[in-house]
Amino acid sequence: MSPELAGPIGFVAVILLIAVRVPIALAMALVGVVGSILLGGWSSATYVLSNLPYEAIANDGMEVVPLFIFMGVFATYSGLSKNLYAGVQALIGHWRGGIAMATVGASAGFGAICGSSLATAATIGRVAMPEMRSRNYADSLAAASVAAGGTLGVLIPPSIILILYAIMTGESIGALFAAALIPGLIGTVLYMAAVKVQVMRKPELGPAGTRFTFREKLVALSRVWDALLLIGLVIGGIYGRIFSPTEAAAVGAGGALLITALRGKLTGAILVKGLAETASMTGMIFLILIGASLFNYFIELSNLTGVLTDAIQASGLPPLGIVLLVIVFYVILGCFMDALSMVLLTVVPLYQLATGIGFDGVWFGVLVVTVAEIGLITPPIGMNLFVIQAVTPNLSIGTVIKGILPFITADIVRVGILVAFPAVVLYLPRLFGF
Repeated sequence: MSPELAGPIGFVAVILLIAVRVPIALAMALVGVVGSILLGGWSSATYVLSNLPYEAIANDGMEVVPLFIFMGVFATYSGLSKNLYAGVQALIGHWRGGIAMATVGASAGFGAICGSSLATAATIGRVAMPEMRSRNYADSLAAASVAAGGTLGVLIPPSIILILYAIMTGESIGALFAAALIPGLIGTVLYMAAVKVQVMRKPELGPAGTRFTFREKLVALSRVWDALLLIGLVIGGIYGRIFSPTEAAAVGAGGALLITALRGKLTGAILVKGLAETASMTGMIFLILIGASLFNYFIELSNLTGVLTDAIQASGLPPLGIVLLVIVFYVILGCFMDALSMVLLTVVPLYQLATGIGFDGVWFGVLVVTVAEIGLITPPIGMNLFVIQAVTPNLSIGTVIKGILPFITADIVRVGILVAFPAVVLYLPRLFGF
């Protein structure tokens, strides 16, 4: 088999294996090993199996993954999500659709601590869905606002996917965290605008809530100081070059554990459970990363990136056309795969392709993760849609899907902004000297 043909066949094989419910890590590893044998012989297979798994997880930057996961797990146990939600609701909950907007705002804040979309959606959903139902919000708007708000955890620092993108491509974690901040805030504003447009057209979707007194607002906001301090220490420490990403992750993990203890939520059982969750999630990510490393070695042997680059240059497509093709590819793939698996499967060859034709690697990373967000709320596989259904009694998946289109539209607008104005992404990394 020619190497040029082996690469595309390998990609299709991985997708087909995933479609028949083979775990993504096993699918990538299996295709990677078999492909390496076909193209490089048994000597390649020996190298792949003896060295790559260790090299994949012994990277100097990998320790940030379990530390940020630990931070997110104990931020959840501490009850920070309830206080963040109450604080934002006190400010804007009296608006028509305001509680749904507060849900988006609280998701952005909790995503900045948690770093996980699914955890953000599940945690905020348990708090927000009963509240919105009690205020007679339409289930479609309520569920969609939680599902969409949860995707902000993928992009807003500290994002686990951005960390893995940095590790696999060699880009700076600090630069990616700085680059993702403005797009994350734009996404938050656009999601709130999507809620506003819907309730302007159909006021019954999100009735106005109770107006809080000034004193009540102060009380609600006073309960989020520890969350804001934790976010400020971790993200501000990285931006200000006070901490390395690893040190910031350690500060965040210790801070989340301390907050849980000070709030009286830390027991022996909670500590053991939190450590077990951290180990489980870290192990899952490391297995996928090992599979991706085996698969990417096979892709290097097949020279797929070089073939794609030559084909695109020969086609005469302008840079914008290439970007649009990448976006369409990720949107389609996102309909059938979760964001983490999708990025780890494709990022190395597409990163090499993008930087090879002149695109900035940091900008490309933020664009890829933003488009991956869309996959989290895109039927039929959009993971956040099913998370919200799972944590909400008597809610059909059809109801969740019914309300999601305005938020997907907001995401498309955001992607358009990032493509048309790359400086939106690159301004902060340059300002902070990354």
